[in-house]
Amino acid sequence: MPATPALRQDSLGAWLLKASPAGGALDEHVETGFANVTTRCVRPSYRTSLVRAGQPVLLWVSGRDPRLPAGLHAVGETTGPVDESPEGPVLPVRLAALVPPVPRAALAADPVLSGIEVLRMPAGSNPSYLDVAQYAALCAAFPQVDRPDERSLGNA
Repeated sequence: MPATPALRQDSLGAWLLKASPAGGALDEHVETGFANVTTRCVRPSYRTSLVRAGQPVLLWVSGRDPRLPAGLHAVGETTGPVDESPEGPVLPVRLAALVPPVPRAALAADPVLSGIEVLRMPAGSNPSYLDVAQYAALCAAFPQVDRPDERSLGNA
């Protein structure tokens, strides 16, 4: 009997993409409020076939860099399905900086959010995700996630 996927279209709350401060590119993205980020590399999996334009997306910064502590640093939406590039699959996005960012410790302290995949399995899939209940809890606890600056998402 085939395994049931952990994620389905109707259980998706938001995609969660991972980034690392190592390499320095993230510094530039932070300085520009993530306005120049139009794609993020992802790993091929059944999840990439679930991506549609207009889905919520979050950007997770990993690691222990004191300048960019682990947590959610940007929010936005997908702008289309996953595309193939010479470097591999990329997910098209429009992002804006989360002000203030949501630190890992705040997520880990919440009874619902402590169960998000990126906390349970930090080396897990990219894209990761929040289910519907987790995303609702995130938006309720951190209003800046639910109300990004539309101008910074390029909608003005």
